Amino acid sequence: MNRMMNTRYGYITGAAICAVLLGFGLYLQHVAGQEPCPLCIFQRVAFIALGLVFLVAALHGPGKAGAIAYGVLGSICAAAGAGLASRHVWLQSLPADQVPACGPGLSYMLEQFPLMRMLQSVLAGSGECAEAGWKFLGLTIAGWSLIWFVLLGGFMIWLAWCAARNAGRR
Repeated sequence: MNRMMNTRYGYITGAAICAVLLGFGLYLQHVAGQEPCPLCIFQRVAFIALGLVFLVAALHGPGKAGAIAYGVLGSICAAAGAGLASRHVWLQSLPADQVPACGPGLSYMLEQFPLMRMLQSVLAGSGECAEAGWKFLGLTIAGWSLIWFVLLGGFMIWLAWCAARNAGRR
């Protein structure tokens, strides 16, 4: 019972970290005036998905099979987010003359484009995605997102391993 509670606390911690990161993103948007680009919004969706996996795992308190399933699901969410953040960091590192032109906004693309074309446009990036507004310790929001996706993905795998190992000891 005690070991199960430890992994539950870990899953709750992961969900709380995702919630704090999303809250900070909303603070930057609504208080600091940093409008999110389409890649930022997709990264938020990945944090929401990852946070939900952490939360459901915490509520479920999985055994070995469940822990592995949550580990895989959480890793997929973290890897998708890390991929988006990596693309974003790459766009921000381009010289000014190689930055793609600004495209239509995400809301317009969602209304007017088929799903695959909208995804291609977002992943291709635009001039607004290449802007690096807020920085902390020399890293942009996208850089910090990448770090957090890697850390949270690793944490999810570690929790799944601990839960699976502890389930075998019962």
